[in-house]
Amino acid sequence: MIATAANKVLPSPLAVYDYPCQGNKIQPEPLVLLHGWGSDSRIWQTLLPELTQHLHVMAIDLPGFGQSLPLGQDVPLDKQGIEHYLDAIGAVLPARCTLLGWSLGGMLATMLTSRYPERFNSLITIASNGCFVQQPNWSCAMPAQTFDAFFELFQQQPALCLKRFHGLQCRGDKMERPLLKTLRETFNHVPEAPDDSCWRRGLELLSEIDNRKALQSLKVRGLHIYGDTDQLVPVAAACDIKALNHSQQVEILENTAHVPQLSCPEQLASKICAFLREGRYHLDKQRVADSFSRAASSYDSVARLQRQVGQRLIEALPDIDPSLEQLDQCDAFKIIDLGCGTGYFTEQLAKKYPFADITGIDLALGMLDFASSERDMPATWLCGDAEDIPLADNSVDLIFSNLAFQWCEQLPVLASEIVRVLKPGGVIAFTSLGQKTLFELRESWAAVDDYVHVNRFLEANHWQDVFTKAGMVFQNFETDTCLLPYRDLRHLTSELKGLGAHNVNVGQNRGLTGREHIRKLVSVYEKYRNPQGELPATWEVIYGVAHCNV
Repeated sequence: MIATAANKVLPSPLAVYDYPCQGNKIQPEPLVLLHGWGSDSRIWQTLLPELTQHLHVMAIDLPGFGQSLPLGQDVPLDKQGIEHYLDAIGAVLPARCTLLGWSLGGMLATMLTSRYPERFNSLITIASNGCFVQQPNWSCAMPAQTFDAFFELFQQQPALCLKRFHGLQCRGDKMERPLLKTLRETFNHVPEAPDDSCWRRGLELLSEIDNRKALQSLKVRGLHIYGDTDQLVPVAAACDIKALNHSQQVEILENTAHVPQLSCPEQLASKICAFLREGRYHLDKQRVADSFSRAASSYDSVARLQRQVGQRLIEALPDIDPSLEQLDQCDAFKIIDLGCGTGYFTEQLAKKYPFADITGIDLALGMLDFASSERDMPATWLCGDAEDIPLADNSVDLIFSNLAFQWCEQLPVLASEIVRVLKPGGVIAFTSLGQKTLFELRESWAAVDDYVHVNRFLEANHWQDVFTKAGMVFQNFETDTCLLPYRDLRHLTSELKGLGAHNVNVGQNRGLTGREHIRKLVSVYEKYRNPQGELPATWEVIYGVAHCNV
């Protein structure tokens, strides 16, 4: 057990260590640490002081390692599948947390996050591969022959095997010598047969786990950290992980081997904390959908900016001659209003292109119900995400989207989806919100507390770069700043609520905001009041019209 008075081992078959946050928390959920093979939770001892400055941390000893007991004796070891490991770990996890796993612990953390995404706000892995042992179409891993020899050595001479394992973990690291000394002094005992069964099972899991499908479909935010001199997990695996799922982030630490938590704890903690701080701005898609569904009946009455911006975008659309040969009955001109909301502009599109086959797509079912009942026009209404458009490849001629894309976090995914569904030469016309949007409200809240109160928007150039890299050629890309006047702060926040566009970030304060905080917010925002007696709010609007060149 880690010798510190702050630790608390909870009653469970698995040893769980608790480390309260010593400073200002980045997030309310705890960060739970899972170690790798041949060690236990002491592997985190150098990293813990860095993490607990900003996080509530918990650490778990894997079954049969450290102070944890082997899994239940009612199931023979050779019958204990990965499910038994996942169930045992899941039983001691908080209801919701961030998982951080190293090596084998990272592979287990990935499986847990993939199976139970609702329980985790983020996943972080360190020196963890999609497959630890080489598989067909996965060459950036340990050769099977090397692993088999290692496993055989463990069965014959476990102490020698562990000694060599320590050497492999440190080789090439800038701190190789002191690292090796620390590992051999801290983890110098390996159980002899027959008590080594849990260690053998841990090695078997390393060879059995294949997380490629899990990583490919992972929806939870992920950060995967690698050392460029790692002898156990080739650094090239980072590229393969990124190729499986572009929404996952990867970081490579220079002159670092397999144990960065010991060799560069400050740098590692900085990467972890930066990733989690960024996660405070993560949008909960279900909450976005629910928010807009609730706002469906009030939306049109307060959508003054949306009307103004959307009308300008409609006027920028190309004119299409319905007599063109390609617009015959076998190949109708297909338009989608992506993020159609109440269908106001879907109706305008139908008037501009009366010959077209039009589909309105929105994440919020309540918006679609409103649109289908209020809009007197032939259209198909689909519930779907712009980052996962429910349409076939090369099936759309024109995509129109007005002030919806700012609810998409994964711009490369959004851009690739647009390119996927557009026909060659097809057009995308969109508006979104830029970085300066609502800066007055954001800065005013920043003077009150550290929570996230205002949705964050991306820099305009980032939109242009991502869409261009995906294969789109812009005919027009520009930004415009709109200043909307409000009577007071309540007027602004009421309008945002009526639009469904209020705060849905993970890092918001889920509790009630106190009166003193509100009074301070109102006082700070007052500095923006103009000579006309109005409180302004800035909206930076991005306009883009491009065609698909893929």
